[in-house]
Amino acid sequence: MERDDHTDEEIRDILSLKKVAVIGMSKNSSKAAHYVPRYLSENGFDVKPVNPTADEILGKQCYDSISQIDEEIDIVDIFRPSEDVLSFVQEAIKKRPKVIWLQEGIHNPEAEELARNEGIDVVFNRCMLAEHQRLS
Repeated sequence: MERDDHTDEEIRDILSLKKVAVIGMSKNSSKAAHYVPRYLSENGFDVKPVNPTADEILGKQCYDSISQIDEEIDIVDIFRPSEDVLSFVQEAIKKRPKVIWLQEGIHNPEAEELARNEGIDVVFNRCMLAEHQRLS
């Protein structure tokens, strides 16, 4: 699967942003959608879990949807199947994040173009944990 064409320097700049909403954050500690945001949280990121099936993950309040988060969000990190991403991106655009990050294995050209047309940077088919470790 292809991935975005950001340079390492551009990814470093994106990783300097610290307010991250994680759509599809999991309660299951063996899933990437749990241990990646846990890693981010342990490494200085302000993680907001978005999961309608949980009240709390990692001691943090869970939100049913990104629209419930009152604070500004820099990065919307999405752990959902590629075919489900469009509706989450449409909702995320209303929050005006700087970046939408589609985790490793996730790619939806229609959703990505929609975000870019709104002036939002898009990273796709990359893991935030792996990129943070690689570039730190």
